[in-house]
Amino acid sequence: MNKKIHTICLSLLVFLVFSFPSFAEEKKENRYMGSDSCKPCHEAQYIPFMRYARKSRSFESIEKMKKGLTEDEIQGCYACHTMGYEKPGGFISPEKTPELKNAGCEVCHGPGKIHIETEDPAYIIRNVTIDICQECHIEERVQAFRYKPIIYAGSH
Repeated sequence: MNKKIHTICLSLLVFLVFSFPSFAEEKKENRYMGSDSCKPCHEAQYIPFMRYARKSRSFESIEKMKKGLTEDEIQGCYACHTMGYEKPGGFISPEKTPELKNAGCEVCHGPGKIHIETEDPAYIIRNVTIDICQECHIEERVQAFRYKPIIYAGSH
């Protein structure tokens, strides 16, 4: 009887694997890739972003301000001045993940690995809202740095 149950279970598993290929596939992990990986398909947006958007050079602010700060204080800057800090596949350090050291395209549009692999727009945030901006551009920071954020300014 056990052999019969084993055979039935094995047959069912084989049926599921061949009937539903995604059932057997490993779950795809979306990761950050860096703004340069967006350029081949989105050059018209990439060029003005890199030229005009301050966030495309955001790590420079950390470099300018780090004198006199502790390592913990410097790492506190990473959440807004780098790409995907403390998120899967996000910024770790300038040495380990230099392609993610600036706040680039994926800060607003989300991790791009699956979008790049599939070219499917469903795997990227297309309609950026102010809620995404307000993750970093909170009232206290805006006042502290006398900065007036303008959604999409110089981005696209």
